[in-house]
Amino acid sequence: MAKVAFVGLGVMGYPMAGHLAAKGHSVTVYNRTAAKAEAWVAEHGGASAPTPAEAARGAEIVFSCVGNDDDLRGVTTGAGGVFETLAPGAILVDNTTASAAVARELSEAARARGARFIDAPVSGGQAGAENGVLTVMCGGEEEAYARAEPVILAFARACRLMGPAGSGQLTKMVNQITIAGLLQGLSEALSFARKAGLDGEAVLEVISKGAAGSWQMENRGKTMLADAFDFGFAVDWMRKDLAICLGEADRNGAALPVTALVDQFYKEVQGMGGGRWDTSSLIRRLTK
Repeated sequence: MAKVAFVGLGVMGYPMAGHLAAKGHSVTVYNRTAAKAEAWVAEHGGASAPTPAEAARGAEIVFSCVGNDDDLRGVTTGAGGVFETLAPGAILVDNTTASAAVARELSEAARARGARFIDAPVSGGQAGAENGVLTVMCGGEEEAYARAEPVILAFARACRLMGPAGSGQLTKMVNQITIAGLLQGLSEALSFARKAGLDGEAVLEVISKGAAGSWQMENRGKTMLADAFDFGFAVDWMRKDLAICLGEADRNGAALPVTALVDQFYKEVQGMGGGRWDTSSLIRRLTK
């Protein structure tokens, strides 16, 4: 069992930290809104701290899960951040979906302190976090990863080291590029089925067992047909992630024409008031 800290108790971080406590780890939490940290302690035990630095004091592993690159810098290298107290030999595991550049930056900052950094973005959404079945893609050094992996598995069903610092974030970009294309294809397919006069649920039942099958089809197809989107991974978050993907593509020369187009489709959904709808709400554009 490890002494750990968890910085950021949003819809993902709150249950992830809970799984760490349930597995017997000693957990100290920090959240920008202190009341949420107090609620977490009331539910799971452990302790809360007034700053990321105080949460990280004495921790063997510090987890962070915040909004974006700037938020991440704020809780790590900013005033009162994790790096003020991160001990030599400790590991910072960042579960934020952020840029590969900030991952490399924080890896160097950790190394300068004699600590280590792992970028470890997750896939599986709020339900995956609540059920402890996330997929975690990691970038960092093998020795640090080997120490962190058993602890990460408290909230994950799959975890893999993909390469050096930044590789986890790059893999998450691949994940989001894939999902964007899948959801647009599924939206068009289900809209076509409706226009063709087919029973949408019957169509899903048949084609999900063949080559067209996917997690998105199995888990979002019926809710898309039901026009239900008040759950899941928000469009606002997806656009943030796709901006990271498109920015990285500008740097590495990858062509992402479909991703760029779907990003604009999500912008339309935001204009419809759907910023907090699930990403499967792409179909709304075709049925409005």
